[in-house]
Amino acid sequence: MALLSGKTALVTGGGRGIGKAIVLDLAGHGADIIVSDIDETAAQETASLVQGTGRRSLAMKADVSRDQDVDALVKASIEAFGRIDILVNNAGITRDNLLMRMSEQEWDSVLSVNLKGAFLCTRHVVRGMMKQRSGKIINMASVVGVMGNAGQANYAASKAGLIGFTKSAARELASRNIQVNAVAPGFIETDMTGKLPEEVKQNYRTGIPAGRFGTTQDVAGVVLFLSSPASDYVTGQVIHVDGGLLM
Repeated sequence: MALLSGKTALVTGGGRGIGKAIVLDLAGHGADIIVSDIDETAAQETASLVQGTGRRSLAMKADVSRDQDVDALVKASIEAFGRIDILVNNAGITRDNLLMRMSEQEWDSVLSVNLKGAFLCTRHVVRGMMKQRSGKIINMASVVGVMGNAGQANYAASKAGLIGFTKSAARELASRNIQVNAVAPGFIETDMTGKLPEEVKQNYRTGIPAGRFGTTQDVAGVVLFLSSPASDYVTGQVIHVDGGLLM
């Protein structure tokens, strides 16, 4: 039997990058998937790949910072699949700028998507998980939320807040057999990081003991563990996937 056979997972920001890798890994181990993304085309393309694995999928456009979007997303997911067993709060944005130059809009938009979005999705999904007395919630944090980073005060604050949210939710929900954990990636190779100049990437690489950047699959593998029965006694944890960058 597949590791996640009979399970349904909702992955926000699942259309590309780390989210897409998570979607395909969970589907490859037997889960049906709801792919949510602000980019509807990307969500549909990834959902089509899930169907190619033989699993069921649903693509939904949603802005996770808007309560009405999240409400509609969760209702449609439950209508289609009957339940949600796994929630991966992966949707996130960056609006980098030096603190003195950062606008209120740059601050608000990052906190709204990265932190408020995880709160809204969790609040709507957790009702069903509490009734079924089981569930897995995985929040995508970042090493930046622990160590900080110049030019990313908004992003670091959102990810640090997400870590605190993870620990608080884990304490509230543990008695209902719902595990809440966070994954904190370091420098991961994606389309976004691929656009950086080679000199900049080399500077980052020298600070990583593993000597390389991570892949989206490195992150997806940890999310798979946290989504599976193997992590039933793991909750409130932040797992760093950073090649030893922060230890």
